[in-house]
Amino acid sequence: MVGGAGGVSASVTPAVPAAAALVHDADWAGTSLGGRAGWDPAVAATVELVLGSPMPMAYSHGETFLLIYNDAYADLIGSLHPAALGRPAAEVFGELWRAPGLGGVIEEVYRTGRPYLEAETQLTVVRGAGGRPEQAFFTRGHSVVRDTRGAIAGVLTVAAETTQVTRRLQSLGELTAQLAGALTVDDVARVVLGYATTSFDVDHCVFAVDDGGAFRYVRRIRGEMLDEADERLPPVWKRAPNDPRAPLVAAATSGRPSFVSDGEPLRAVATDRHEQRVRALASLPLRTPSLTGALTIGYRHAHRWLPAERALLNAAAQLVGQAAERARRFEAQHGTAQLLQRSMLPEHLPELDTFRIAARYDVGVDGNAAGGDFYDAFHLSDGRLAMVLGDVAGHDVRAAAVMGQVRAALRAMALTDPAPPSVLAGLDRLVGSLGAESRNEEIFVTVVYGVLDPADGTITMASAGHPPPVLRRAGVAGGAPTAELVKVPPGAPLGLGGRWQTGQVRLEPGDTILMFSDGVVERRGRALNDGLDALVTVAASAASGDPRNLCALATTAVPGATDDDVAVLAVEHALAMSRSATMLVPAEPTGPSRVRQWMSTRLREWHLPEPVIGAAILCTSELTTNALLHAGTPAQVHIDLNAERLLVSVADTGTRGTVIRAHTDTMSSRGRGLGLIEELSDSWGTDPSVRGSTVWFEMLVPGRSAPTAADSPAD
Repeated sequence: MVGGAGGVSASVTPAVPAAAALVHDADWAGTSLGGRAGWDPAVAATVELVLGSPMPMAYSHGETFLLIYNDAYADLIGSLHPAALGRPAAEVFGELWRAPGLGGVIEEVYRTGRPYLEAETQLTVVRGAGGRPEQAFFTRGHSVVRDTRGAIAGVLTVAAETTQVTRRLQSLGELTAQLAGALTVDDVARVVLGYATTSFDVDHCVFAVDDGGAFRYVRRIRGEMLDEADERLPPVWKRAPNDPRAPLVAAATSGRPSFVSDGEPLRAVATDRHEQRVRALASLPLRTPSLTGALTIGYRHAHRWLPAERALLNAAAQLVGQAAERARRFEAQHGTAQLLQRSMLPEHLPELDTFRIAARYDVGVDGNAAGGDFYDAFHLSDGRLAMVLGDVAGHDVRAAAVMGQVRAALRAMALTDPAPPSVLAGLDRLVGSLGAESRNEEIFVTVVYGVLDPADGTITMASAGHPPPVLRRAGVAGGAPTAELVKVPPGAPLGLGGRWQTGQVRLEPGDTILMFSDGVVERRGRALNDGLDALVTVAASAASGDPRNLCALATTAVPGATDDDVAVLAVEHALAMSRSATMLVPAEPTGPSRVRQWMSTRLREWHLPEPVIGAAILCTSELTTNALLHAGTPAQVHIDLNAERLLVSVADTGTRGTVIRAHTDTMSSRGRGLGLIEELSDSWGTDPSVRGSTVWFEMLVPGRSAPTAADSPAD
């Protein structure tokens, strides 16, 4: 393939011979090297060294830097091979020859005779014929080759690829950044499993932490497909007995890492065929003052754990252990704060025939302290409904304590004299007294309080320095819904000795009123009116006036993060009485199938369209599976049907930590629930509660007639 005077031909055959064969078979008489028989012995020896080396090597001969290289170097230049053999380097590489770190370096070494070791550089390489360009890292050394007379004949280049090491070091930096944002042990688990599978291309990875007298762990294996919904769900934890034969237990309890290059490291404790196939395993301890755990990664083939790789894994394990300890401390503080906060809020809201109520409370960004936001709704002795939303300034236990006192006092006063001015006047005296007792005049409390008369939908309300509620009006005669801020007479915050006036608004059937705390609409660097306008716009564009839906939309109405707590309370005047049913699902593998049968019967009794029934059953089954799987406790499924929509909620009461193994193996696959809801429902959301959490979705039922008087409002 080499012409007499034209150098190496540019034609490429489907199967390119090895570089050594091309060099040996070529006719070099027409090049600056001359015929092979006349090559200087030192040059000939250098060429044979290059061709026989497994490292990428190239010899650049003479002032034109005629190229001779081996197969490893051919892989780096990709499609330039084999045409590059025997041609001047400047012609081969074109403009790239003048790029920093290539031609200029080789020319400098040739001219001065001084060797040069390049620091790691990033190059674009094409591996193999037809391969894709990719970024790779190399460290290259250049030295002159002298002929037998001592004159410089050319330059020898040796390239050592450091792509894998460099990328792993880069990924270690990325791991550090990701772990810094991991608030919970679940977050740490997700980050660690992703890091191990991406950076080390492992077949098996386990992250374990101590759990009482044993360990709980999360595993990732090669071939396990995880979609976006999977990643958003809590990882599935399993319990591992404290068996010293298990490498992860041995590493966790001893604090010493172990590396098996080839064998059956999991044979004594393997739970399935995936673990039986592991041949190489690294077990790294995670030890901190308050946490004991381990990280193991393995391969299904023999693997040499080189010193650099061991050092990298040990460094990663140190980072993971520290992050897991921080996460565990955060979870303890966060759980205590949330329990304190939510224990002061009503666990259940009142139920009325034609009025539906929903509320939501979200902690601030840090989620680490109790706050002063609160809401409440309760029946009065005359059948009316009292509803309130307030905010005590601060994000600490003191704010939560004041909030609890204000809420309790408000209930007591409202049950005696529910008139808004009377209630706010009593609360004003209470807050003033609390400030005087603590010698702190900075207790700042705002409240919006109203009394709803279910007979005609009239709400009489007053505000003590609180943002006005949003009123969503249903569209008239098929028109689009509208929303506006309720015109409530402004009043001074509590504790300042103010006087309050009342305003009235009437909820027509289909209307919804939304009370909210300032954390919903306030953002740093933005005007308050911008937040209020955004909330009004979202309320008007909501698919329905369902209070649960509006509460969820309100918490995300204003872009940007807030470090304040968020509380919302919504009340809807329903178009007609709704029908509802509730099922308590046991934490057993048969639970989802029971829910499917129960829902099928109920929804067909209610004469819903088959497409709605099928979609609702599918989504509810998946959510029930996820609730049972991740909480390990019974779940409560509630369905509510009114004239325009079907609302389904699935609530659990678990800690999302311990999972019974039988359930994990028997239940349907996890991870589809959220994706199905997004695709099949009109709106959905998650609501935290005093214990556990609730996931709900809403499906509109267009064209459905309202329930008649013969229909039972509840089943």
